[in-house]
Amino acid sequence: MVQFGSLGLRNMLIKPPEKDDGFRFTPLVVVELALDTKEEAITWLLSRITDKQQNGGAELLVEQLSPGDLALEKHNPNMFLVGASWQRLLSGAEDVGFFKEFNDGSMRGFTCANKHNFKDFKGDGDGFLSMAECQYIIKHELDTLRAKEESHVPGYPKVKLYPGKSIIRRLQSKGILVQFFPLHEKEELKRLSFSWYKKVKLSFQPLDDIKHYYGEGLALYFGFLEYFTFALMPMAFIGVPYYLFDWEDYDKYVVFAVFNLVWCTVILEVWKRCSASLAYGWGTLSRKKAFEEPRPGFHGVLGFNPVTGREEPLYPNAKRQLRIYLVSVPFVLLSLYLSLYVMMIYFEMEGWALSIDNEEPTFWTGILVFIPSIIYAIVIEIMNLIYRYAAEFLTGWENHRLESSYQNHLVLKVLVFNFFNCFASLFYIAFVMQDMVLLRQSLATLLITSQILNQFMEAFLPYWLQRRRNKKMIRKAQKRRTLEDKELPLAEQVMLEADMSVYLGTFDDYLEQFLLFGYVSLFSCVYPLAAVLVVLNNVTEIYSDAFKMCRVFKRPFSDPAANIGVWQLAFEAMSVIAVVTNFALIGMSPQVKAYFPESDAQLILWTVAFEHVLLAFKFILTFVIPDVPKQIQIKLARLEFESLEALKKKKMLEATEFSKTFQ
Repeated sequence: MVQFGSLGLRNMLIKPPEKDDGFRFTPLVVVELALDTKEEAITWLLSRITDKQQNGGAELLVEQLSPGDLALEKHNPNMFLVGASWQRLLSGAEDVGFFKEFNDGSMRGFTCANKHNFKDFKGDGDGFLSMAECQYIIKHELDTLRAKEESHVPGYPKVKLYPGKSIIRRLQSKGILVQFFPLHEKEELKRLSFSWYKKVKLSFQPLDDIKHYYGEGLALYFGFLEYFTFALMPMAFIGVPYYLFDWEDYDKYVVFAVFNLVWCTVILEVWKRCSASLAYGWGTLSRKKAFEEPRPGFHGVLGFNPVTGREEPLYPNAKRQLRIYLVSVPFVLLSLYLSLYVMMIYFEMEGWALSIDNEEPTFWTGILVFIPSIIYAIVIEIMNLIYRYAAEFLTGWENHRLESSYQNHLVLKVLVFNFFNCFASLFYIAFVMQDMVLLRQSLATLLITSQILNQFMEAFLPYWLQRRRNKKMIRKAQKRRTLEDKELPLAEQVMLEADMSVYLGTFDDYLEQFLLFGYVSLFSCVYPLAAVLVVLNNVTEIYSDAFKMCRVFKRPFSDPAANIGVWQLAFEAMSVIAVVTNFALIGMSPQVKAYFPESDAQLILWTVAFEHVLLAFKFILTFVIPDVPKQIQIKLARLEFESLEALKKKKMLEATEFSKTFQ
């Protein structure tokens, strides 16, 4: 354990101020430094966090975590609880640009000067901000804590600093800062758990409560998951009778394919409107995007940012492009080739199994026919997982300056490989082998197997691992009831949450829904039960994801998102591919071929022509259906008009005062 020579100074720095108005320090965020962190670095960091804003500090409150009942255990003394006074949080809400409901019902940017005109602001504003918003403010203040004249972190001469460098990002990149995370609020979490997943009910999710506790980004994901599940209902209802009564009559699926095309276009356009309505009600639709700082892992030669004028690392874009096109792109192509090679092995196994079944059909050979598809589905999931790690490494190595650029390149790599890896075999069966029975069988096997594996990897395995960790911690603390069954002391709650798995964001969740959308929109006309299976998967997904968020993962920081971001573009790209795929399947049906008995060229031309017509209709529909509902457009326009009028009045007053000074 580290011994502190200036313990009195540290206690003075981290002691929350005593006030006569009954102020009580509320821990919001946990900051954990490495066990061997130098005393000088700890004292310096705490002083910067607690120092006044005018002195370059964050003006937050810090309290060292007392070990409590865990004093005899291996306890890291460098764990600190960070909070803030209520006035500091309100000024932070103005700094980050929160939008709140005004007394007239509109959503306006919060200002301390105008705080009493906001609908939910009562008294001194206690309860005006949710705990998630308070924690986001703390994170924002820590992220924007910058070095002044320090050349290095005290006690670490090799950890260089320069004026304007984010202190937290540098400590993270050097391993001095182990983690910082927001604390759960036990009572609120119990109420959310009960209304969200503890009782099985046919109703909508409590999206406002999810937003209140976890923030807009996560609430939008669950809103999309719920919307997508309900949007699949028509496909599921139509698919069941098609499956039951017209299973062998492939020609009848032409109607189902046409409906599929219209469906996948309309639901994405309607979702944009639903997303805009949710984002407006939550105050993120009009919120200006914060200026992005460099990623913690970004490195380069020290120079000046022409926008901010601050010193920061600069990295030549040409060098980054060389890394992308000379290394990353060839790696992606090589990965696609390996995926293709594995697919051909699968077809050899499939042919071998079918040949055995054709020679001597028995019950066991009937089961053997499905084994290659099951093995291939498992191999697909393993390859996707390995490629994901490789894609993350390569994207980090490309050294993107901004987190958004990093995410976009990572999403592109992962989407390209996952799309090819999951759907290449289906395209090959459909358009090269033209075996609709095998296509139906392969689609069903891939879909069912991938869903079982995803449920195991995403729900059961994390829960089992976390339950083992919790039992170990509780046993050591001589507690016999689980975390949810009783109120643990603060120190034990912090230690339990510190040991929980980190929620890595909605990337994998959106990716799973993207692939399921592909299974439904691309080939469900030959397997109408695909929509039914996806609905069942998503219903269990809602409950399992809710359970994970409440019981398995650390509480993530709020993400003030206004939409689902690049994933909207990904789903729309999939819907365009679905148009081409379904029209090709329609053109291959005997029912359509009967109209062109003598000319395959005419069949192809007519199929391509109708496909282009529907693509044109799809893009026209995109422009016809507004992304933002009319009433919200009016409210946004009115707010912009009032802002311009207020600016005019301010300029007129300034001009009047200026003229009076010279009279």
